[in-house]
Amino acid sequence: MATQLINGPGGDRRAKLSANSDAKSVAKSRGKAGAKNGAKNSAKSGESVGKSINFGPLGTWIGFNLRMAQETAFQAFSRRSQEVGESPGRFATLTLIARNPGISQTELSQAAGRDKSSLTPVVEDLVRRGMVERKRMRDDRRAYRLNLTTAGKKTLTQLTRCARRHERNLDAVIGLRDRKRFIQILKKIAAEIE
Repeated sequence: MATQLINGPGGDRRAKLSANSDAKSVAKSRGKAGAKNGAKNSAKSGESVGKSINFGPLGTWIGFNLRMAQETAFQAFSRRSQEVGESPGRFATLTLIARNPGISQTELSQAAGRDKSSLTPVVEDLVRRGMVERKRMRDDRRAYRLNLTTAGKKTLTQLTRCARRHERNLDAVIGLRDRKRFIQILKKIAAEIE
């Protein structure tokens, strides 16, 4: 058994490859686009994967493939957002605040699909950096209303440019014809999964 570097969710990792692993199993499990992305990732890391990974049933499981696609898309957007010196997670937060002036942190966490405790440090960072203004609510002094500052709007404009380029890349993979249906399926998963 050989140990080789593979690029996957969570970054590069070492994996034991058996002699019976073959390229067909990876191509089947990832699909044509996944196999192309795997080759790109290997080239980017400077090391090529000599043998392929047999994913077994994972190759046909929606959850695993959804996670792989999300991780790959997130990493691609992360590279783009670094061009403006921001982390990719700030884009959704700034967008939701911009589109919903005066949104509460509770409403923001629900809209972003994040636990309030994990969103609070993000909001605090944006407030500290002068991108978001946080004001106490008159009717509930424990709660805050959030608004973008001028600096926050400028950063959001820059991140939106990055996001548009990223979306064009996703459209090239998914195809404009399938985009609407693909988004419908993702929303259905988000709304109905137990």
